[in-house]
Amino acid sequence: MYDICCVGHITSDRVINAHTVMDMPGGTALYFSSAVSRLDLNYLLVTALAETEMRYVTSLRDKGIRVQVQPSARTVYFENIYSENQDHRTQNVLQKADPFTIEQVQDINAKIFHLGPLLADDISLQFIQSLAGHGRISLDVQGYLRKVENRKVITADWPGKQEALQYVDIVKADISELQALTGCDDVPTGARILAHWGVKEVVVTNGSQGSLIFSDGEFYTIPAYAPTKVVDATGCGDTYMAGYLYKRVKGAGIQEAAEFAAAMSGLKTAMPGPFMGTEEDVKLFLSTQKWHENN
Repeated sequence: MYDICCVGHITSDRVINAHTVMDMPGGTALYFSSAVSRLDLNYLLVTALAETEMRYVTSLRDKGIRVQVQPSARTVYFENIYSENQDHRTQNVLQKADPFTIEQVQDINAKIFHLGPLLADDISLQFIQSLAGHGRISLDVQGYLRKVENRKVITADWPGKQEALQYVDIVKADISELQALTGCDDVPTGARILAHWGVKEVVVTNGSQGSLIFSDGEFYTIPAYAPTKVVDATGCGDTYMAGYLYKRVKGAGIQEAAEFAAAMSGLKTAMPGPFMGTEEDVKLFLSTQKWHENN
């Protein structure tokens, strides 16, 4: 029995911002896995990519991460373009990978499965249904709300959302994704709609404005914790969920888990690439941030 099993594609990413152009592996699979790699966790990554990018898997395994990998004809290739405001991103999809299959996870049991689809057809409804009896399901909805037109990623609705979300325990969405998912501009109302559809914990992130969690009729307001200089915001949502699910599976309450998650994702923005710190690094950063808030 694993504590957490993450399912998602590793991507080839090109990150373009006002200062640099960086080529690196990415995707929920990589950022989430890297963020938990030095935490006390029995963890498994299920991923799929082309043979030409198997070096990404080798690198993760060298960090001690257990990876179950399936071959794919291609590896997902994303181009992420950031404005000076790191909360704003334009995405292009230059290449897609094969979707995941039920056979890849049918023998896996975990306390929490975290699903990180990058595009709408990565993970099917049948895949989600098949996991329902194997553990709690956490879902980052971003991929289901992405439509590719002329290689550009635009926000679109997810037709099967209500049927799928009845099987999902925890949903992570940013503000724009929540609006696209529910058709509601008011965040608390949107969170309540997801709860009505069956989601037990609704995690809504809003970049440098912090995050909001709704569970059992109660809202939890979480501040953002930012370093002195923001270098790279790519993968912050994945890092947040890594910290949040880690603390939840260890028995922490929602407020404690979310503050830890916010600190982990904030600390990640101070460096390019994925977060590779320790729990102690996050706790120190969090305590420093709280000290500054109170003084």
